[in-house]
Amino acid sequence: MSTTDGANTNNDRKEQMSQVTGKQSQTNQDRSAAKQSVATHSLSDVASARRAKVGQPTAGSTGLEARGVHAWFGKKHVLEDISMDFFSGTVTALIGPSGCGKSTFIRILNRMHEFIPTAALAGQVLLDGKDVYEPGVDVTKIRLRVGMVFQKPNPFPSMTIKENVLSGLRLAQIKIENADELLESCLRRAGLWDEVKDRLNEYGGALSGGQQQRLCIARSLAVNPQVLLMDEPCSALDPGSTLRIEETVRELSASMSIVIVTHNMQQAARVSDYTGFFLSDGGPGQLIEVATTNEIFSRPKDKRTEDYVTGRFG
Repeated sequence: MSTTDGANTNNDRKEQMSQVTGKQSQTNQDRSAAKQSVATHSLSDVASARRAKVGQPTAGSTGLEARGVHAWFGKKHVLEDISMDFFSGTVTALIGPSGCGKSTFIRILNRMHEFIPTAALAGQVLLDGKDVYEPGVDVTKIRLRVGMVFQKPNPFPSMTIKENVLSGLRLAQIKIENADELLESCLRRAGLWDEVKDRLNEYGGALSGGQQQRLCIARSLAVNPQVLLMDEPCSALDPGSTLRIEETVRELSASMSIVIVTHNMQQAARVSDYTGFFLSDGGPGQLIEVATTNEIFSRPKDKRTEDYVTGRFG
């Protein structure tokens, strides 16, 4: 082989290696871009898919409103100037890092905040235009109209499944007509009837965690609430139970307003029509932004919202 031939061969090899290296570099760039695209757009896609499936949320009557709500525990200011509307027939998700006041806020909405001795608040919570904190308001009636499902399932362990569902009515001394029909209706709406219809006289505490949570939902439905508040109802559940709870939320939202606190961005995108983003930057929790869920996950107005929903913090 001549010197010239050897040089040409080396040049060919270098060119081939350069092409391979270039292709690998481009491939890595493409993969990186793809990962970033998935992180940025997947939640938006989920929210868009929900909107396409159920249609654009209808801003109907505003049954529940918060106006300029502040909250304190002792001297600690935990919520600052929160105003939100909760429309009938919709699901509103409250998202944000731990400790920013989401759970405190929904407890204020049905006057459970006042159970804490050092708790105080300012502002208004309006239910059908009337402030639920006005002197003389019957708190029991407010809590019947604005139900609550907690993070941890809390059925009454010494009561049967049937007794659990009807317990709210009995505690409120509301006369029950056609108890069996009401029982079946509530359990069906909670997605539990087929699983327990032959076990109604068994103790509620014997059910699985997911079943207990749906039993608590059925118990809330028995008093025919106008609004249902849900504080991380799936955080302690397995994926299968979470799916059934989400299906129940979507079905129930046709007849009431639902407010759900969640740390699961995918869940917020799947089940909600509106989303409010809460944040505490070393001070009291604030409502940074509220909009349709599709807007929050695809084109948020505030940079902090964008950073949170794309996973840059939180």
